[in-house]
Amino acid sequence: MHHVIRALFSDILCGNSVSLQKLLPLPELLPRHLPELLAAAGAMASACAGPMFCCGIINAKSGNCPEDCRFCAQSRHYGGNAPVYPLLPRETLLRQAESFAAAGLLYMGIVTSGVSPSPRDFEQICETGHHIRARVGIRLCASLGLLRPQQANALRQAGFSCCHHNLETARSCYASVCTTHSYKHRVQTVKHAKMAGLRVCSGGIFGLGETWAQRFELASLLQELDVDSIPVNFLIPIPGGPFAEHPPMPAWEALAVIALLRLMHPERDIICCGGRTQVLQQCEALLFAAGANGLMTGNYLTTEGKPFQHDKALLEALGIQDIIQ
Repeated sequence: MHHVIRALFSDILCGNSVSLQKLLPLPELLPRHLPELLAAAGAMASACAGPMFCCGIINAKSGNCPEDCRFCAQSRHYGGNAPVYPLLPRETLLRQAESFAAAGLLYMGIVTSGVSPSPRDFEQICETGHHIRARVGIRLCASLGLLRPQQANALRQAGFSCCHHNLETARSCYASVCTTHSYKHRVQTVKHAKMAGLRVCSGGIFGLGETWAQRFELASLLQELDVDSIPVNFLIPIPGGPFAEHPPMPAWEALAVIALLRLMHPERDIICCGGRTQVLQQCEALLFAAGANGLMTGNYLTTEGKPFQHDKALLEALGIQDIIQ
């Protein structure tokens, strides 16, 4: 075992936090020492992480987004083929919540395209939250773009327990990813959600051309913001989009990203989300060995994921019986 990773194990077994300085040399050891890194992250997850769980999302308002996020199929800037439709009616969202609850999912995320919802859409979303929470035993997560403090408070009062808002990447990399809204506004939304008493789910997309130093930069800011869970997405290039010719991230690198996030955030939920099946492929089951304790199952915003039955079979094969019923 490499002496750097041996030192990590010593800290983990002694119950000590792992300093950033001890993690910085790890990328230079990859992929040769990946198995040892996964063992360290797995030990950290076993000692500190919460129980396994699954969540799902519904694309409640799709397409025609004026923002220029270079990875997104819903941006009107890149001629993507994402479907375009207004906010879905309450009964449609209720049926999806019932379906998710029946499948044993813990959270349902209601996601809308655009920088932030219109006043009319926001009011309808809050009414829908009340309606669902009165009828379905599932926790609700709002992913609505930028939020003001009063909106975050209104979501909490409407029965939402969680707010999802990715920072996407490190501040130093952000200008190459989006120019139509600022990184500062993204960070403010996370802070507003925390102040409202919402559980905050915030992470990013990996494989955008960022360096390992920028991945550590993002992870450090998530520590500073004290987010509750970290969704990990991997870039799936959009045909015709700015990243169309971007090479996919190797599976070993994706596993290393998950492992390093676990080591930096011992007690937070690490949720493996978009791009996991395409990037990890035959290594998909190793995401749990790398330290993930959450799984986004079903379809994503504009791309197909694996059906519930696939993820149920995966979890059952690993001896995890009670996540998806």
